[in-house]
Amino acid sequence: MNSIADILKDCRAHMEKGVEAVKREFTSVRSGKAAPSMLDAVKVEAYGALVSLNQVASVNAPEPRALIVTPFDKGQIRAIEKAIRESGLGFDPAIQGTVIRVPLPAMNEQRRKELVKIVHKFVEEGHIAVRHGRTHAREQLKKLDGVSEDDVKHAEKELQKMHDDYIHKIDALSKAKEAEIMEV
Repeated sequence: MNSIADILKDCRAHMEKGVEAVKREFTSVRSGKAAPSMLDAVKVEAYGALVSLNQVASVNAPEPRALIVTPFDKGQIRAIEKAIRESGLGFDPAIQGTVIRVPLPAMNEQRRKELVKIVHKFVEEGHIAVRHGRTHAREQLKKLDGVSEDDVKHAEKELQKMHDDYIHKIDALSKAKEAEIMEV
């Protein structure tokens, strides 16, 4: 049998997962700043197999508008450069000695607005996850036996406060990401 404390703990964990999912999704949304995770989806033909870029090179963002890709095996530099160019991400990599420089193209206003819409979609998914956690916890509270009505009401108030806190966290993440995207 679950106690009120267990139900609240499970709900908090569920809501925290919703916030973490939003954070994870936000890393896939390109802002004006370079981030190594931008190249996570790139696959490279290396040693007769298709492998993730991070298995054959390290990716760093030493400056806001460029990524530097350093191959572990210098013989793979052309294959890595080709994979980045053909990834469909819109990058134009250039080999510079033993590294590949990947400048980020400037985003136009329309693209920025499209990205903000994507951010809003992720935010709404996060809100839904938080609300689902609250709804599930309320259902669990109603099923409890041997608990006073006052304790249930107190737990529901705590649930609502928890819900509001996590919604606020998601909204704060959203505002920060939107500002990052709209920064010229």
